[in-house]
Amino acid sequence: MKITEVKAVDPGAPQLGDRWQNWLGQIAVEVRTDENLTGIGVGAGGPAGVAVVNTVLRHALLGQNTDDTDELWETMNWHTHYFGRKGLAIMAVSGVDLALWDLRAKVKGKSVAQLLGAPPDRTAPVYWTTVADVDNAINGGYCGLKINCNHFDSHKQRREIVEWVAQVRDRIGPDLPLMIDASTNWDLKGTLRIAEDLLPYDLKWIEEPLPIDDLDAYAELTERSPIPIAAGEHEYTARGFAELIDRRAHHILQPDVTWCGGLTQILKIYDLASQAGIRVIQHRGAEVWGLHSVVALDGEPLAETPRPWMTWVLDQPTIENGITRPTATPGFGVRFDPAIWRP
Repeated sequence: MKITEVKAVDPGAPQLGDRWQNWLGQIAVEVRTDENLTGIGVGAGGPAGVAVVNTVLRHALLGQNTDDTDELWETMNWHTHYFGRKGLAIMAVSGVDLALWDLRAKVKGKSVAQLLGAPPDRTAPVYWTTVADVDNAINGGYCGLKINCNHFDSHKQRREIVEWVAQVRDRIGPDLPLMIDASTNWDLKGTLRIAEDLLPYDLKWIEEPLPIDDLDAYAELTERSPIPIAAGEHEYTARGFAELIDRRAHHILQPDVTWCGGLTQILKIYDLASQAGIRVIQHRGAEVWGLHSVVALDGEPLAETPRPWMTWVLDQPTIENGITRPTATPGFGVRFDPAIWRP
């Protein structure tokens, strides 16, 4: 089966105003074939990511056979490696790679999860991510709650951080797992102090407290912190994750399949992490693009709530009482709103 077209568009998310998702957000990708099958995937990079797909990656893939996703990934990587070993170009590659996996599963008449060997009817508990909507985690039956604390200064506002976490813990009770996300806005000294302060509140992890590339500090933090450290959503490719693993930079790895290089790289990341005895919990893992590999590859599946603004992805799996599962529909089991392809 030969590739006859590769196309991407930026559906946008006007309701987000000037937030980053509008200018470096998710993009929709189609890969069409000479057998009238179409694969779809989601990458990122906004309008710039669209340009990478519609020029460089399209040129690289037209006429290629769809069978070998590893070889096609290497082809895309070779055509972008001068300018894109990390970041925006890999985000664009991710969308095309996912579309190729969607095709691969459709050819077999299986869901991606089935293609990866997931047990029948495998489910994943879902944790709720929020800035302030704590009640929904309780009322929705979610298996955990992650709150964002990046608006607090790790030195000047230590007391406020502890008070906020204490209030949330009191609201949700002692049994619901609780995590916090600092979104790269703290430093090593401040995070270590806060980790000590927050020990009484039984946090499962502190997420991305330090700048992304400060791996020396992350390695020290992971060694010294009494609370597990999770990060990696902004890392790219298995090669990048291999460095995180080798340096023991994080207790928990959080790749995003629509950013890190697609499913081809996620499979390699899981393999590397398994060999090292490190847990993988995918960023936004309840989204259909990550969910299929979560239920197939993780012995104890755990999924984060999906991005709420991707309403142009239709037929997404539902979350009921904090549990989700991929459908058995061939491929990823979703389709795009036709309106996004209009000029």
